[in-house]
Amino acid sequence: MLTSGWGVWAFSSCGLVLVMFWSLCLSQQPHIKATDCSRKEHPVISYQKLRPWMSEFSHPGVKDFSQLALDLSRHQLIVGARNFIFKLSLGNVSLIQATEWAPDEETKRSCQSKGKSEEDCLNYIRVLFINGGTLFTCGTNAFTPVCMTRQIANISQVLDTVNGVARCPYDPRHNSTAMVTEKGELYAATVIDFSGRDPVIYRSLGNMPPLRSAQYNSKWLNEPNFVSVYEIGRFAYFFLRETAVENDCGKMVFSRIARVCKNDMGGRFLLEDTWTTFMKARLNCSRSGEIPFYYHELQSTFYLPEQDLIYGIFTTNVNSLSASAVCAFNLSAITHAFNGPFRYQENPRTAWLSTPNPTPNFQCGTLEEGGPGGNLTERNLQDAQRLFLMNDVVQPVTVNPLLTQDNLRFSKLVVDIVQSRETLYHVMYIGTEYGTILKTLSTTNKSLQGCYLEELRILPEGQVKPIRSLKILHTDRSLFVGLDDRLVKIPLARCSNYPNKSDCMEARDPYCGWDHKQKRCTTIEECSNMNQWTQNITECPVRNLMQDGGFGVWAPWQPCNHDDGEGSVSSCVCRSRSCDGPVARCGGVECKGPTIQVANCSRNGGWTPWSSWGQCSSSCSIGFEVRQRSCNNPSPRHGGRVCVGQGREERLCNEKKPCPLPVLWTMWNPWSHCSAECGGGVHSRTRTCENGNSCPGCATEYKVCNLDACPEVRRNTPWTPWMPVSISQNGSRQEQRFRYTCRALLPDPQQFQLGRKKVETRFCPSDGSGSCQTDSLVEDLVKTSGQTLSQPQDALWGSWELWSSCSQQCYRGFRTRKRSCSTAEGRTNPSSCVGSPVEYQDCNTQPCPVSGAWSCWSSWSQCSSSCGGGHYQRTRTCSSPPPANGGDICIGLHTEEALCNTHGCEGLVEWTQWGDCDEDGLQRRTCRCGKDLAAESTSCQGNVTQSRPCQPHEVPVILPGQDDHSCGTFTLFQLVAVGSAGFFTAALLSALAFTYCQHLNRPSAELAVIHPSAPNHLTFNKQGNTTPKNEKYIPMEFKTLNKNNLHVNEETCNHFPSPLASTNMFSTTYYPPNLGKYDFHPESPCRTYMHS
Repeated sequence: MLTSGWGVWAFSSCGLVLVMFWSLCLSQQPHIKATDCSRKEHPVISYQKLRPWMSEFSHPGVKDFSQLALDLSRHQLIVGARNFIFKLSLGNVSLIQATEWAPDEETKRSCQSKGKSEEDCLNYIRVLFINGGTLFTCGTNAFTPVCMTRQIANISQVLDTVNGVARCPYDPRHNSTAMVTEKGELYAATVIDFSGRDPVIYRSLGNMPPLRSAQYNSKWLNEPNFVSVYEIGRFAYFFLRETAVENDCGKMVFSRIARVCKNDMGGRFLLEDTWTTFMKARLNCSRSGEIPFYYHELQSTFYLPEQDLIYGIFTTNVNSLSASAVCAFNLSAITHAFNGPFRYQENPRTAWLSTPNPTPNFQCGTLEEGGPGGNLTERNLQDAQRLFLMNDVVQPVTVNPLLTQDNLRFSKLVVDIVQSRETLYHVMYIGTEYGTILKTLSTTNKSLQGCYLEELRILPEGQVKPIRSLKILHTDRSLFVGLDDRLVKIPLARCSNYPNKSDCMEARDPYCGWDHKQKRCTTIEECSNMNQWTQNITECPVRNLMQDGGFGVWAPWQPCNHDDGEGSVSSCVCRSRSCDGPVARCGGVECKGPTIQVANCSRNGGWTPWSSWGQCSSSCSIGFEVRQRSCNNPSPRHGGRVCVGQGREERLCNEKKPCPLPVLWTMWNPWSHCSAECGGGVHSRTRTCENGNSCPGCATEYKVCNLDACPEVRRNTPWTPWMPVSISQNGSRQEQRFRYTCRALLPDPQQFQLGRKKVETRFCPSDGSGSCQTDSLVEDLVKTSGQTLSQPQDALWGSWELWSSCSQQCYRGFRTRKRSCSTAEGRTNPSSCVGSPVEYQDCNTQPCPVSGAWSCWSSWSQCSSSCGGGHYQRTRTCSSPPPANGGDICIGLHTEEALCNTHGCEGLVEWTQWGDCDEDGLQRRTCRCGKDLAAESTSCQGNVTQSRPCQPHEVPVILPGQDDHSCGTFTLFQLVAVGSAGFFTAALLSALAFTYCQHLNRPSAELAVIHPSAPNHLTFNKQGNTTPKNEKYIPMEFKTLNKNNLHVNEETCNHFPSPLASTNMFSTTYYPPNLGKYDFHPESPCRTYMHS
């Protein structure tokens, strides 16, 4: 619970010190003097106020929004980022199209194998230009630079791919620059090797020959950082910073401007494939004084072609104090420096000296018949090789920088030209290393020089990210800012943000003025009348320093004590806060609210009363009932003591109310096989009623199956031989032969019967001059001749042969028999006799035998005893399917039993010795119960008696040294004699049994019941732990009887079950196998032996 008041306090030494500390903190709040309210600060536009004006774009997982290209004709913005190229709308930077351009896995693995990080081995876009209807892009591609030309209408469509070396850097951290000229030539300033030690200014593509700067010549380029490149007239100007080779006092970085002629063709023999017009000069940006303060390192430039002005940001070295400045240079000052003398060093041991310019007014040549450079002499090439560093420094347009700032580094710069009523203003937008944008004026007016119009905070409070790129759209007056994880668009003119005239005029914003007619702040383009639109840009804008107070963050929680007024002191935690976020100043309102909070006071727990006893867990037999209480009267809190004691009590119930055995059905066995494969059949499943016969419902369930119609099967019998049916007077005859067609919808082709008879007739001439004709010719012959055919009288059938064997063993086959026709001359001619020479007859119409198969095991029954050793069992039936028509019965056990509840029972103390054999052939023993071993057996739980079959072959042996001689003693001679007699008796019995087996055709159909003598422990299966619980315990007799259907492991002719290895087992039932059915191999000697 939180409180804002102190209440009644009893302080310990710790608590008193804590309160004194809080009081000291409150008394030391910053005090703002009245004189501080008179100081001037530039306006700051917070992220919350700027957010409604901004449009943002970001993409999941994409960073480094560093390359921006404006496509004004299509009103879109092309953005190059890490692994992606985006096409956005200029209006609200919404996504139009995105395409991924990531290195393949092989390139990334190669990059990482060279020691580069996973972050570096990606594709950073570093060149992005729009050239007509195409987009030219280059990326680092995991330190394997590559360039592609894409269709601007569909940036996913690649038109061409070229090597990116000398056009794009390897390392994304290398500073490089590039441009495409009006003629399509690419000028790039970058490094061309993996290690970044070979800088180059390189021209490629287009119609001009490729040229580069001198390789490995530090006087040309010495560890340069390229900033920008511009096409101005016939020259290409490169801006960079590099280590100054002409400085003799330590290492120093100078800012440079270098230029080459666009029509440079390179040298012949000397400076071949190398620039012959390369020159460079130093840029100066410094504070004037007796000892000038130089800003040596150029960071960014912006070119205004209308004014021939180049603005540049200069900073101090990264290892020195942070300071930045903005200087502007015009083309006339640059040209003046390049027309002046050179600085030249004869050899490394001499100083750099001024040397006259051999061509003081150098101009790039024009394309003539000899080509540019065609008139270059050897002297000209030698001068071009050694004279390239200008002696004069390019001076800015003003003696001092246009803007300076200490303790801050500028990074990017763009400039906008704004038209007011009376003049043009150059408004500069400067990006900083903290992710803010400074808006300032470029003016020679001393009252306005060096002041900021406003500071734009484009990141939420607390975020600091460098600005990667700035792009200005003059026509739309918009500023595009590329950050590490997003792109932001900001409107440059936000005049409606000033609600009244005083705010509009005091903003000193070149974009805005007060329209007296419309009574609102507008741009000059929106004003109703130029004469009624006024501005007041005569001094720097001033930020209103009045600020209301706000609470800062809470201090960490500290322990303290609290007295509730009733004599109870509890431990708590307390914290405080101050009105310092921000502090009220310059007439602002002070903070309102509590400055101290108290919480988490400790409290000891207490028990609630016991609940009433709950319902017994079982309606019969032993159960338990529960009552509970809770430690929430009250609950312990914040370090208070918990309740001592039990929160739950249990006691037994229904101890003398045994449960009747439940009568219930077992689970249904699986469905049996369908009685027909098609045409409709039935299958069934069964279940068993456990613990009685009064289960409601049926034990067998039937269901139709395989209702699909059977396929039609047809089969023809062979044709009979041709037989004469009539003979004409001229000797011609008519013959016939027959066959039967069987047709049925049956699943088994062997099940069909003979169908209709088909007769074929032919006519044969008497002289044998022609072939026999079919029925149609015979009919025509009969019609034309009108003569009847007669049967020869001297041909007779012979007797029938014996019937052939049946075509199948069961379920209806057929057999045949034949006879022959003989004439009076003794010739065999079937065609001379009337009738069929072949007869067919059904045979083996009895059904085929069906071998039985076991059903699934039923569920285990309940244990026969709750303790002291009981057993449970499960059964299965030979019903899937059952044996039929003389088929084999199921082989194996139909009942399984296992031990259960082998733990001792309460009250059982000791078992008596096994008694003598009684008339039933059993030995018995009982348990003695109670502490005095004299209690009645009725007080014991579980089985109190046990019995086992007598063991006639077990001879009691009395160990030496025992005092109990009540059972008699045997000498060694007696033991040997009894053992020998038993051995010969067993041999004789074995011989008799072997003889009996040879003459026995089938074993007795009686069941062989194996009676146990005593329960045996179960054997745990250690083969794995994935077997179901009931399958992990295998009774001993299953191993003895070979559980797997009694398959014989060795080829032996003795197939009777061997006697049990141990009598220590429990009952099960065993079906002996049919002695007429054995699984012998055809070549096994046992097959011959058993059938002899």
